[in-house]
Amino acid sequence: MFEKILIANRGEIACRVIKTARRMGIKTVAVYSDADANALHTRMADEAVHIGPSPSAQSYLQIERIIAACKETGAQAVHPGYGFLSENADFCEALDGAGITFIGPGVKAITSMGDKITSKRLAAEAGVNTIPGYTDVIDGPEHAVKIAADIGYPVMLKASAGGGGKGMRVVWNDEECRDGFERATNEARSSFGDDRVFAEKFIEEPRHIEIQVLADNHGNAIFLGERECSIQRRHQKVIEEAPSPFLDEKTRKAMGEQAIALSRAVDYSSAGTVEFIVDAKKNFFFLEMNTRLQVEHPVTELVTGQDLVEHMIRVANNEVLSLQQEDVQLNGWAMETRVYAEDPFRNFLPSIGRLVNYKAPVETDHVRVDTGIEEGSEVSMYYDPMIAKLVTYGDTREQAIEHMADALDSYYIRGVRHNISFLNALIMHPRFREGRITTNFIAEEYPDGFHAGDVPQSDPLIPVVVTAVVNAILNDRASEISGQTRRFEPETHQDWVVIANKTHYPIALLPVAHGFEVDFEGRLYRIQTDWLPGNTLVEAVVNGVKVTLQLDRVKAGYLAFFRGAETQLLVVTPATAELAQHMIEKTPPDLSKFLLSPMPGLLVRLSVAEGDEVKAGEELAVVEAMKMENSLRAAEDGVVAKVMANEGESLMVDQAILEFA
Repeated sequence: MFEKILIANRGEIACRVIKTARRMGIKTVAVYSDADANALHTRMADEAVHIGPSPSAQSYLQIERIIAACKETGAQAVHPGYGFLSENADFCEALDGAGITFIGPGVKAITSMGDKITSKRLAAEAGVNTIPGYTDVIDGPEHAVKIAADIGYPVMLKASAGGGGKGMRVVWNDEECRDGFERATNEARSSFGDDRVFAEKFIEEPRHIEIQVLADNHGNAIFLGERECSIQRRHQKVIEEAPSPFLDEKTRKAMGEQAIALSRAVDYSSAGTVEFIVDAKKNFFFLEMNTRLQVEHPVTELVTGQDLVEHMIRVANNEVLSLQQEDVQLNGWAMETRVYAEDPFRNFLPSIGRLVNYKAPVETDHVRVDTGIEEGSEVSMYYDPMIAKLVTYGDTREQAIEHMADALDSYYIRGVRHNISFLNALIMHPRFREGRITTNFIAEEYPDGFHAGDVPQSDPLIPVVVTAVVNAILNDRASEISGQTRRFEPETHQDWVVIANKTHYPIALLPVAHGFEVDFEGRLYRIQTDWLPGNTLVEAVVNGVKVTLQLDRVKAGYLAFFRGAETQLLVVTPATAELAQHMIEKTPPDLSKFLLSPMPGLLVRLSVAEGDEVKAGEELAVVEAMKMENSLRAAEDGVVAKVMANEGESLMVDQAILEFA
């Protein structure tokens, strides 16, 4: 077995690999850029080597520096994680030339599966179902229109070297096809240095389901069930689960057999994933093969009991697979949510900065947290804004969902905005809980973006009554300070009004043995809690049900986070509540005359000039953020009065680009 391996990655996946290597008795080497000098993965590893400046192109993508780090530390093998160099054939060949083992598949598999056009041809030759389409390179927008007409709309335009949702556009007519071709090629050129684009039929009511394969160098190949990855936003996975709530055993077996056939066709060895798109009738079609460890691999590990990283290391060490197909058993249900530093209430704008407060859920048999950050860590502008992967397990899908809801409620992050409210809203959504999901789920359920009012609540009064109890505890504590006057005597009836998002809730609160009783219009809540001032979480039992609430003091009131909902609350006396209704609200400034940048990014193109007349829907500017092009269009007819930003300028959120007359 290897004595020392280097992890050519960062963040949570580097920490994940280090954990398995440590359990196997293998020493580890971390590499880091300037931005990651104090990162968690650099301190978890036995050794750490600096490889360059913060931008990944100058550090984590520098093959020569990775190999130099291996030679400097004596690392015998490299685990690439995912992203960066994980599917780079040149990296694989360079390691081989240096006598260093690549913990992953061979060059043939990486090369053939890394190109979507080539991979589709190989899949068809291997007897794998493929989507109808045009697999040659499209040579222009008019050619794209002709091909789309032959295939039949809707059509998906996809970058041949693409991944991560970049260089992809769904088009429904000729005009969208021309525009989509330009967007897809520009994004492909920017992200991958390869602007080749092909087309395929867009499957309606699609599910994204992938098969985990495992193969060795001795001709053995098996599959470890499937993962349902249909909950996506802009082609990026948000929630994954295993098994799929949609597949039956017959379809699972057929998909697994085709995945193995493709693996054998490219002499695959190591862990890999064959992704399929599945329609409403359980017809499935090959999408792509990822020749690496997937982000969502933990859900497979939890339902199979297998450590995929350990299998990858052992296969790279030329060992025979310790499993046969009949040994693979799927037990229980696992679910993963991706916790990102982004603001779901501002169209998921990335949020960078320092994690001022950070407290992850406690890991148990039902909860797993894969992360590469800790309190005080910084979410950098240079890398993916993932904070963690939160994974839960239960005997049933319902149990896995409930464990996830509880874990999300207790995930405390401050200093950057995050998507936990959105994740909790998704898993509490009735359609999700029923398993009626497709890749269009988020677009269909949140067509105008995510808003606080979109969150379903089994009982929206829980934040109200729990906040009233916390307020009573704080008041009681404050009254014990010397010179303070008690508003109420202990264990007496108290009348309050809780103002939650401008709605008034008159409540009667009574301290009782081991807790409180709260009465709202005849609805009685019995609340028990050991909460103390200063605790970040309020853990309580409400009418016999355990709940976890995050409650922050904000000026004179509170901000509560519960089951995906953010609620602003103010607890006041009835007299104060009456007066509050007469308060004048401050009118926000009118910014309708301006085109504002909706995100931090690069202004790659200005499509208009001062004095130009514009029509509703006309493109005004293009802002690139995280290698995705975002076309900003006119909301109504108008005239450009002033240009306030220049092409090539880095924009801040809400920075003015144009002013209209």
